[in-house]
Amino acid sequence: MKEKEMIFGIRAVLEAIEAGKEIDKVIVRRELQGDLSKELFVALKANEIPVQRVPNERLDRFTRKNHQGVIAFLSAITYERIEDIVPFLYENGKDPFILVLDGITDVRNFGAIARTCEVAGVDAIVIPVKGSVTVNADAVKTSAGALLKIPVCKEQNLTDAIQFLKNSGIKVVAATERGADFYTDVDYSGPVAFVMGAEDIGVSNENLRIADNLVKIPQFGTIGSLNVSVAAGVLIYEVIRQKNIK
Repeated sequence: MKEKEMIFGIRAVLEAIEAGKEIDKVIVRRELQGDLSKELFVALKANEIPVQRVPNERLDRFTRKNHQGVIAFLSAITYERIEDIVPFLYENGKDPFILVLDGITDVRNFGAIARTCEVAGVDAIVIPVKGSVTVNADAVKTSAGALLKIPVCKEQNLTDAIQFLKNSGIKVVAATERGADFYTDVDYSGPVAFVMGAEDIGVSNENLRIADNLVKIPQFGTIGSLNVSVAAGVLIYEVIRQKNIK
């Protein structure tokens, strides 16, 4: 990671927060203490910025400059709010088409998914603040720049965001091998949001419970699941197929 994508030093990070810089996460030395560090932790909590305590050696891997035990990683984009995106789409006469990523942590999968979303005309991607990939330089590169063009919403509580989509008249469809329907058996002609989970654990039970439909993709081999970016592409293009049937 390039140093221009990081801010290091307690005071510098505090100033960046106060200036409204988009910060993905902050790593701090485990033993960090002092009045200024307390001020930093208050600011991080108030702005819902994820914090990770790590050994000092890990901070040294990112920079040899005087980081004072604190490094902030800048986002490559400005995140949107799903509460702003959905009304905007309706006001402009569009049926919202949203992709929600529940616990996706692989940056290459994220980039590939974003690239498909942009090409297919998906209106926004929703990710959680914690336990998820973020839009960093590697993700942007893997997406072939798509993450600079499609809105990404970073939500503190993913379940609340999904509930908001439902309350906004959007059909929420979760992809899971436990699905009752094949993905081709569901009507996607109106507003729709897909929820995709990580390949190892899938969509969380909490989010499965509030989904309107649980769908699966047929499998005929012996491997347990498709790569999540491939599965997302299959589902996204089924929506396009249905919307373009004459």
